Amino acid sequence: MTILQLRYIVKIVECGSMNEASHELYVSQPALSSSVKELENELGIEIFTRHSQGIALTVDGAEFLTYARQVLDQADLLEERYKHAKPRKQLCTVSTQHYMFAVEAFVEMINSIKSDEYEFTIRETRTRDIINQTANMQSDLGIIYLSDFNKDVIGKLLREKHLAFHPLFRAPLHVFLARTNPLAAKKKITMEDLKPYPFIQYEQGEEGSFYFYEEAVWPDYSPKQINVTDRATILNFIIGLNGYTVCTGIDNGDLNNEKIVTVPLESDETMLVGWITNERAKLSAAAETYLSKLKSVVADHGYNLID
Repeated sequence: MTILQLRYIVKIVECGSMNEASHELYVSQPALSSSVKELENELGIEIFTRHSQGIALTVDGAEFLTYARQVLDQADLLEERYKHAKPRKQLCTVSTQHYMFAVEAFVEMINSIKSDEYEFTIRETRTRDIINQTANMQSDLGIIYLSDFNKDVIGKLLREKHLAFHPLFRAPLHVFLARTNPLAAKKKITMEDLKPYPFIQYEQGEEGSFYFYEEAVWPDYSPKQINVTDRATILNFIIGLNGYTVCTGIDNGDLNNEKIVTVPLESDETMLVGWITNERAKLSAAAETYLSKLKSVVADHGYNLID
């Protein structure tokens, strides 16, 4: 086993394909494939599963990746100490449901990093993608919620993928509305009040079921329903179409003061928001910083953190 082979494995995971990794490594694809196969034979494990759509880490491969990254971190420390090489770029990747507070914390994390070089990624994406990306170590951590409705199904999937859920805070349900909506002045809203208005929700794809919805509750029947994939679109539809969506109630203050308000929803359901991590992985320093900023942002919005 060589350091070079470990770098090959990490690069393949980062690129998501053998072909793209070979281009970035300036190595022919046959040579790269052969090197990976030699390593698998030496260790007696299968690191990647190969299929027509590309490659994916096996369970053994995910565990091996954790150790490989630790070895490479130590090798880079040696180089920095004795070759005076530049430090490695700080890296952090977060996958999250569409939460403004998650982005706010990401901005604060970047502003606090004292580094000449960094590469950070935040993905606002579907619930199942968040779980898969964290399980495959494409993301350091993911941000999702659990409710009485989805906790058994989501919890089972997390256990199967060796992911741990860490509760952050519990939020009563709120509704995002345009400031011009007649319901915006109410102290509390019922689902019955919302019947005349378009219900807007985040699309979860063909594999998504009710258990993966980002909205903790939804109308039994909505004659007007719009599915979207990004937060900017949902906010524009709330304003332009007088629609609504269900959320935690944490919003961006500037946005709230301008065109959108959050109003409490009459419901016994709550959202237990938290972050998920791979049980086999150790968080990077940047990811730890992000978590610290995330807790600070949530507390600043008036929510009690769960210890």
